[in-house]
Amino acid sequence: MIRFGELRRYLDTLEALGDLHRVTRPVSADLEAAAISRLSCERQSPAPLFENVEGVAPGFRLLGAPAALSAAPGRPLARVALSVGLPAETTAAELVDHLARTRDVQPVPPRLVAREDALCKQNVLLGDDATLDRFPVPRVHEFDGGPYANTWGIIVARTPDGRWTNWSIARIMLIDGKHMTGLVIPAQHIGMIWQEWVKIGEPMPYALVQGGDPAIPFVGGVPLPPGVDEAGYIGALHGEPVDVVRCETVDLEVPAGAEIVIEGHLSVGRDAREGPFGEFAGYGSTETSMQPVYTVEAITHRDDPIWPLVAEGRPVDEFHTVTGVGQAAEVLAELRAAGLPVTTAWSPLRAASHWMVVTVPQDWRERLPHVDSAELTHRIGKVLSESHSGRATAATFVLDDDIDPADDTDLLWALATRIHPLNRADAWYGFVHPLLNCYTHEERAAQSGPIVFHDGLLPAPGEGRLPHSSFAQAYPEHIRRRVLEHWDD
Repeated sequence: MIRFGELRRYLDTLEALGDLHRVTRPVSADLEAAAISRLSCERQSPAPLFENVEGVAPGFRLLGAPAALSAAPGRPLARVALSVGLPAETTAAELVDHLARTRDVQPVPPRLVAREDALCKQNVLLGDDATLDRFPVPRVHEFDGGPYANTWGIIVARTPDGRWTNWSIARIMLIDGKHMTGLVIPAQHIGMIWQEWVKIGEPMPYALVQGGDPAIPFVGGVPLPPGVDEAGYIGALHGEPVDVVRCETVDLEVPAGAEIVIEGHLSVGRDAREGPFGEFAGYGSTETSMQPVYTVEAITHRDDPIWPLVAEGRPVDEFHTVTGVGQAAEVLAELRAAGLPVTTAWSPLRAASHWMVVTVPQDWRERLPHVDSAELTHRIGKVLSESHSGRATAATFVLDDDIDPADDTDLLWALATRIHPLNRADAWYGFVHPLLNCYTHEERAAQSGPIVFHDGLLPAPGEGRLPHSSFAQAYPEHIRRRVLEHWDD
């Protein structure tokens, strides 16, 4: 396992892979840094580190595309794998399996360290000095409602009774140097905890953490079950505790290696208009909503702090590599817990987290006697239709594991040739994610609609299954070996 403990050691590793580009010319935080980050995602270029940001003190930096697809040859998931402590060459199936298995590992609680040992306490700003005006808060898209103070940081929040401490990612828009507002959706964990504070009529203490060990924002984007502390899951992921330190003004602990920590309280009411913002489906929203207000009461930061930036939009960016991978891991864990034979699950990155693929092993019929493909697909649908992660995608395709769902060429061929244009599908009605663009406006507003499970399983051997006409399967081994030996000729 690889554990970085802080953002800068991770960046050193990316640089050694040729996957980090230091941008030393002056760059504006108003759209320009985000535009470079967006293009780097679309071209699968090295992550840009902006070392000369206009309008802020020297040394204040921005980092774009911190967990997007990698430019390292043959290692497209390097940033994602490294973020959770795995080697750069880790495959999609290995990555999802590792995350799913960690669900069953005993959590490792965080370790409290002294204030003087915490890098995030190198600079402490209180009172009037605690203002975001001194930081390079980026404006991400031209049509956004304002600069966005959070696209890749975690919000630390705790229930009033202290039973659950949640680290999660949600977008937060800058109002002014002392105030922010952001999405607080009731079905999401931040919304669940906020509602508990609303019930007792008190503003919710929060800490917004930018930077730190790359596993922290990654796990903050994974849809773990309600009540699970992300800090303990990260400890289990690494096999050792996360170092945390007490905040200055609120009763919370934050990762000690963070780059920037913003502290304060979240208002009881929905007092400010948030949005619009370019979302993960690849479209710019025109809608706004009333959301609670984050008041800034203290800021601590490292010397020469780095503010991470995600230029969310068309795939592939961090939403797809992190939330999509996290959802796949949860789906895999839930199906295995239900005793169903599943090889892997994968949210195809270029499908913008709207699809899920579940593959099953070739011997699934032996494991489930007297069960046909329709019944297996139905059983998978029943499990996932009752889970948050299962309902977070609109369509799930059940396929044999003779294809790699993370290989777009493999997957497109399988979907085109194995999915019936009308039949062999099971629809389950209920909650749907309001940001999935494939639904109607009415369905998104009501957060209700169908999720569909497609049976793409092949017939049993000897019952109409056709052989593959590919190089790997249509020729005997001695012919394939001879072809490969002489390929350069």
